Amino acid sequence: MDAAFTAEQDEMRRTLREILAKRCGPDEVKAAVRTATGYDRGLWTRLAEEIGLAGIAVPEEYGGVGCGPADLVLACEETGRALLPSPLLATAVLVAPLVRRLGTPGQRSALLPPLAAGRLTAALAVPGTALATALGLTGEGDHGEWAGGGRAGGVQARRGAAGEWRLYGEAAQVLDGHSAGLLLVGAHAGGFARSRALLFLVREDAPGLSRARQAVLDETRPQGRVELRDVPAELLGESEEAEVTGALAGTGRTAAAVLAAEAVGAADQALTRTVGYVRQREQFGRAIGSFQAVKHRLADLYVQVQAARSAAYYAAWDPEQGPLALAQALEALRAASAEAVQLHGGIGFTWEHDAHLYFKRAAADELLFGPVHRLRAHAAHRAGLFTGGDVLTTADPADPTAAGPQAQPQPRPQPRTQERTAV
Repeated sequence: MDAAFTAEQDEMRRTLREILAKRCGPDEVKAAVRTATGYDRGLWTRLAEEIGLAGIAVPEEYGGVGCGPADLVLACEETGRALLPSPLLATAVLVAPLVRRLGTPGQRSALLPPLAAGRLTAALAVPGTALATALGLTGEGDHGEWAGGGRAGGVQARRGAAGEWRLYGEAAQVLDGHSAGLLLVGAHAGGFARSRALLFLVREDAPGLSRARQAVLDETRPQGRVELRDVPAELLGESEEAEVTGALAGTGRTAAAVLAAEAVGAADQALTRTVGYVRQREQFGRAIGSFQAVKHRLADLYVQVQAARSAAYYAAWDPEQGPLALAQALEALRAASAEAVQLHGGIGFTWEHDAHLYFKRAAADELLFGPVHRLRAHAAHRAGLFTGGDVLTTADPADPTAAGPQAQPQPRPQPRTQERTAV
């Protein structure tokens, strides 16, 4: 395996970094997230036209660049460094691969070219907080439990008298759900007896569709609430027998590698800004970066960020390692953003300071796609490290039945008595 980047990849990274340095500084990010869409439309159009950012992983036959996941990962490391607010994640990483994999020839021809050109944005809408489960990152998405499980709640799909599909329900925390021109909605169909999850295409002007932007912790990842009341929808794919679970899991593994690269880019930039600050800030007549304690903290952080970068690059080559790389990258971003806040001192604790942009991204990404311990637990479960999967549980570990039938209660260790010596 040749791990070196090609000249084209290096050029793409350099060009993207230059554009973002000019158009996506902290002030521009704060201004963009307060617009109606939550991102700079002009910048998104430029990135789509000049670099082909929206269509990097879309085949050339559909108007894309035709590159692989590695190129998308490298690009997203740069967008993560700048905390670029854009439809890139929702459109190019989540929706476009699902349309390519499950869509009919007509659906692919109609949707992929405008998605690759950046003219059409899309969002993946799944009910509640089930995005990580639906993508197979923190749990299995079998039987459509994440879509409602055949019971009340979630999003339900029913056939009309003429055979058309209608959707009912709501989905919260939908990335770009308030502004996307196309919604790919995960819905439950078949009732409780024939429970299954399907994906449906819903246009932004569909009757009965209601959307509203939500207040979120990380404004660079805008989210919306989607409500569907007897909304007409088009089934994605040839038939109801499409392997939706496998397609979502495959998309989730690639998305995890992309998210890991974004987190690495953000962590590296937070570290770089912190190093620059401690070199200038003086205390007791000397720069605080010259103190040994500060050097040790930053050195440990540098090693953690570089290890996370190596994991993200490996996941770009082998997406099966995406969830583990994402767990490591989220930890690195959490540590880097926390140290940035701490080492910036009094100004770092103010919400208006730029360090909090990275702190909020770290917290929000772990809420959306984690937490870290669930990412690792599910990866270990898939690898067969837990016999029969009985140990993998989210129940109270103090409950002797929580780990399954093979778990046996263990005797509680008795405290050892120690002699006290009078002083």
